[in-house]
Amino acid sequence: MIIENPLLNDKILHLIGREADALGLECYVIGGWVRDLFLHRPSKDIDVVVVGSGISLAEAVHKRLKGSHLAVFRNFGTAQVKRGDIELEFVGARRESYHRESRNPIVEDGTLEDDQNRRDFTINALAICLNEARYGELLDPFGGMGDMEECIIRTPLDPDITFSDDPLRMMRGIRFACQLGFCLNLTTFEAIERNKERIRIISQERIADELNKIMLSRRPSVGWKLLDRTGLLQIIFPELAALKGVETKDGRGHKDIFAHTLQVLDTVAENTAPNSDFIKKLEATKEQDSDTEAPSQKTLPDISDRILWLRWAALLHDIGKPKSKKWEPGIGWTFHNHNYLGQRLIPKLFARMKLPQNEKMTYVQKLVDLHMRPISLIEDTVTDSAVRRLLFEAGDDIDDLMLLCDADITSKNEEKVRRYRANYELVRQKMVELEERDRIRNFQPPVMGEEIMQTLHLSPCREVGLLKAAIKDAILDGIIPNEYEAARAFMLAKAHEMGLC
Repeated sequence: MIIENPLLNDKILHLIGREADALGLECYVIGGWVRDLFLHRPSKDIDVVVVGSGISLAEAVHKRLKGSHLAVFRNFGTAQVKRGDIELEFVGARRESYHRESRNPIVEDGTLEDDQNRRDFTINALAICLNEARYGELLDPFGGMGDMEECIIRTPLDPDITFSDDPLRMMRGIRFACQLGFCLNLTTFEAIERNKERIRIISQERIADELNKIMLSRRPSVGWKLLDRTGLLQIIFPELAALKGVETKDGRGHKDIFAHTLQVLDTVAENTAPNSDFIKKLEATKEQDSDTEAPSQKTLPDISDRILWLRWAALLHDIGKPKSKKWEPGIGWTFHNHNYLGQRLIPKLFARMKLPQNEKMTYVQKLVDLHMRPISLIEDTVTDSAVRRLLFEAGDDIDDLMLLCDADITSKNEEKVRRYRANYELVRQKMVELEERDRIRNFQPPVMGEEIMQTLHLSPCREVGLLKAAIKDAILDGIIPNEYEAARAFMLAKAHEMGLC
């Protein structure tokens, strides 16, 4: 079957085919690029399998492709050619076999059929010939085209062998189902259930990479639900599995926290999708920052980072609830301080799962810790002081926090949802008014420690810290404006009260 598609007219693909012919090699574009060709998904990563030396073909293509860069990995028999945002991966066709204790295969030279047999799923085993005489010929030995039409994920060979050989394929199958909107066919699903314990030989880094890809999909909940239903969730993320279920006492239950969490996550994903208002605002802010000497102080200035880690904050916002759950007679189920407990759990959780131990983690911690604050403002009187403190603590991450808090309203009581959203708008209006008037976000007290020491003839000491904190609190509480003269006068009065002058 010859495929006719405008993307196959690419000059680079024809160049590869010509160079392969000159070397007397069969070559095929294979895997994800071919799959995405039929699914109309953009893809810049092109995998080329060569019946023979992939490195030889890569070197020949590099010589002909102006402006390209070549990287050779002889130990693995692969080579990479990059030009701009196009990445070509060359590998010789191979046959693989596995030891049970490792996912690293024993590799031997093989045929195209051998190479297609080792692929994880039928939709990734499609190959298109690039040699001139057969250019555009599709080889689909396992019915991958039919599986794409039916939107199913299926292994080419026995799924028990496929997943036992390389257990990461279980995570990849779930990730593809989530990304593509496909379903695992029953045989594949049941094989993951049977082989789930094999995931323990996979490194946490590889698991985390698959989880991040699930998190960046259109509906991340699909992936997390499949992880749960196959039994993988309990193994790779027991803290999340602990959110499942509803406990009832005296006829009163609480919401299923796992189901609620996934609903919040999907809402955040929808509101951080390309072309969403949130992303448009981030892009506008980034453009403004490039034109000003005073860029915003967002914890994560990179937009892609903010999307991913905001979604992680959504997933983890109630992670402290199992430890804080308590039955109180006359009140019912309570989860006091679950936000505080949750943010304390995150460093240990990130360390175990090999997620970053840097500003990305602290950003997630901040949002988890603060996610109950806007609700408390709604339930109490919305005072200027409380809003100032929230603005100060959230800083330039306040919009991210409010997006998370909006998503956290999942009540089936429409009147309650309407009331909460209306009150959130009141909080937002207060924030705008106070920020314009008091410039609280990311502020530094107008009188710093050095001036306090010079004025009062003090060395670094506890009293200097107390005075700085008193100035900050006075500004946040609205006792004095966020201005130098007012702050200095307050400092002198407070120092006199403390007997320092």
